[in-house]
Amino acid sequence: MRDLVIIGGGPAGMSAAITARESGIQDILILERDGQLGGILQQCIHNGFGLHKFGEELTGPEYAWKYEKKVKELGIEYKLNTMVLDITKDRVITATNSSDGIFELKAKAIILAMGCRERSKGALNIAGTRPAGIYSAGTAQKYVNTMGYLPGKNVVILGSGDIGLIMARRMTLEGAKVRAVCEIMSYSGGLARNIEQCLNDFDIPLKLEHTVVEIHGKERLEGVTIAKVDKNRKPILDTCEYIPCDTLLLSVGLIPENELSKKADVDISSITNGAIVDQDRQTSCEGIFACGNVLHVHDLVDFVSQEAELAGKAAAEYIKQGKKQTIEIAIKTDGKIRYTVPQVITDSKDVTLFFRVSDIYKNAKICVSDGDKQILSKHRPKLAPGEMESITLKGEQICGAKELYLSLEVQ
Repeated sequence: MRDLVIIGGGPAGMSAAITARESGIQDILILERDGQLGGILQQCIHNGFGLHKFGEELTGPEYAWKYEKKVKELGIEYKLNTMVLDITKDRVITATNSSDGIFELKAKAIILAMGCRERSKGALNIAGTRPAGIYSAGTAQKYVNTMGYLPGKNVVILGSGDIGLIMARRMTLEGAKVRAVCEIMSYSGGLARNIEQCLNDFDIPLKLEHTVVEIHGKERLEGVTIAKVDKNRKPILDTCEYIPCDTLLLSVGLIPENELSKKADVDISSITNGAIVDQDRQTSCEGIFACGNVLHVHDLVDFVSQEAELAGKAAAEYIKQGKKQTIEIAIKTDGKIRYTVPQVITDSKDVTLFFRVSDIYKNAKICVSDGDKQILSKHRPKLAPGEMESITLKGEQICGAKELYLSLEVQ
């Protein structure tokens, strides 16, 4: 029997482990499938990390090292190259590695911190062949930043998420020509600072409401045909444009890695594809917590670390005190607000609700209501899907509430 087992040794897993140790839990084990701690940050060699959390600008490996160093200083146990195969609802973990073989662990509490993965070409249904030269943006990032390979010289990027924007700049700095970044939506899914620093600073065109409709080439990619889309996101065929290129990078969304969560019968949100959690990041399965990108995709790793601290502290309290639930308040949204995390409140203490909107809204008012009673409203000059927003509710504001409703009033 282990007190706390954390699945995933990235920034979320390490931050949760450190907080749990500082909260008095000594018996902690991190299980990480890679050969080193740090997760995806190890290949993110650009700067921009740590401004919120540490007040300084760090690269991904530098940010990860701050946590890895602390894990080692605290003597927190971890197993690398260890793949978790199964989790049960009663917190039995089955895992495997080359030294221990297949083994089982029973835990008093589990924190899920498996991160997320990229959507692949198979999810896009683009017409054409399967030539070499098509990569997810994250795969291209690993080739360039950690292996020293340049995937191609003439590049088109589909999707304007942050990884795609960052790789547009990275490929340019390595001598490639980025012909265009195509985005099917009418807005970019990335941070405003990345649009400015990664595209505008390098004169890389961003084609909104455009998508790739055909891939050309047999052995190696020779080019792509792009087209403008209508309001239903269907290609307008008379707007087709052929762009010669030898590389297509896909930055078309991230999916939380929740196969293990589903095996444990954790309730999953159809919107975030992550677990449904309360304010402590406890899932529908008692004693199983979730944090970071496995819960919902974050725009900044600083917020991943902060969320993991919540989960680590709550898991420590659960190990010492058992289940503690005083209320149950569901949180609903109006569609303009796509989702919130948490999705349910189980304690009448102050709680911060994180949320994303479904479109760009200007001069909007965020309203929180309990039935006909409005308990909070906040004005925002601009809201965008690519940036996480948050509001904090005081314990006295939610005391006695049955169901909270978040909506946007747009003027």
